[in-house]
Amino acid sequence: MPGTEVVREVLDRWQAGIAAHRPDEVAAVFTEDAIFQGLRPYSIGRQGVFDYYESQPVGLTVDYRIDEIREPAEGVVLAYVRADFTRPDGVVVSLNLGVLVTQGDNGWHIAHYQVSPTC
Repeated sequence: MPGTEVVREVLDRWQAGIAAHRPDEVAAVFTEDAIFQGLRPYSIGRQGVFDYYESQPVGLTVDYRIDEIREPAEGVVLAYVRADFTRPDGVVVSLNLGVLVTQGDNGWHIAHYQVSPTC
């Protein structure tokens, strides 16, 4: 599966979990030992991802656009993404998102996730 399709499949699951306010589904998109850097101190593993998204407001949604893809090794895809999070009050928070997606025994998952403000 080409890199863009891999990342899109993984991020579509992430997006759906956020829209449904299902932090368990969001966390399942990540590896067991994922490095997760949202908008607060980083965490390691699915529990940190779960806690982060559980604390987000019901009604939060995200739209994304894949800007760049690199495949540095077999079973590894690096993506640079623009993510627009819309809060329930309609305020949009636009962020740059870097994800490293890896292939394991149970398919493709996010091993590294880091956001930064847009310029």
